[in-house]
Amino acid sequence: MSDTEPQALSPEEYATLCGFLRDRTGLSFTEAKRYFVDRRVAARMQAVGAADLRTYMNLLRFQASGEELQRLVNLMTVNETYFFREKYQFDCLVNSVLDELVRGRPKGARLRIWSAGCATGEEPYSIAIMLLENWRRVDDYEIELLASDIDSAVLDRAREGIYDERALQGLPAHLRAKYFQPQRGPAEAGGPRWRIVEDLRDSVDFSLVNIVDPQQVRAFRGIDVIFCRNLLIYFDDLGRREAASMFHDALAPGGFVCLGHSESMSRMSSLFVPRRFPDAILYQKPVDGGGA
Repeated sequence: MSDTEPQALSPEEYATLCGFLRDRTGLSFTEAKRYFVDRRVAARMQAVGAADLRTYMNLLRFQASGEELQRLVNLMTVNETYFFREKYQFDCLVNSVLDELVRGRPKGARLRIWSAGCATGEEPYSIAIMLLENWRRVDDYEIELLASDIDSAVLDRAREGIYDERALQGLPAHLRAKYFQPQRGPAEAGGPRWRIVEDLRDSVDFSLVNIVDPQQVRAFRGIDVIFCRNLLIYFDDLGRREAASMFHDALAPGGFVCLGHSESMSRMSSLFVPRRFPDAILYQKPVDGGGA
């Protein structure tokens, strides 16, 4: 990014760009995010040699490969997270939810867990560790752990599975020793780093998914638990309602949605029933598939 201050978009240009991004990604940028947006768009316009926003918007809209839109989206997303973030929800999963879901299912049946908006992979890998360490029936079922994000760059990092000290700060030492290997590299690499072991990397199926694109979420059906935490706070009210409807379609009857601690499904949709467990509150799709 250039060291010089970027030229700010006009109010009309800002509205056009943000409306386009909202329609394509669900992400909503208010005036409070103007500085963030201006700098990133200016950097991309400079990189592709676009003289004005109209030229750049034409590239975003009509480029057959969609490469430039993906590059801009990668810049616009926030991917700050760490292992075992809001761990009480993982405790809820292994202490209560999974036993309820498999009740009546034969051994060998499939369980599908989806980490939507997985960023650099800390969430799905945390789920995998929690299952291995704390769910006594983990070997009785075929567990499919899916993870997706709209940012292709963070998915590459998730698949690589290399993390710094900050990402691992909430992980107990014995789990770090068991599931991570220290990485050797040049001193300028930014401090010590660890790579998650191969078996765990292979246990998660990562994919590039825009959750507001019906075509891209079509493959996600029969899901038992969806983790979508601290993503919908970047959507507007309409986007949150659309995402809730998509989750409802993706879940199997009786399946659960787990949101971030500051999010409430009751403010988004009436399709789900709040369920209070000892560790956390989750939102359940009614067993008969209907709304509340």
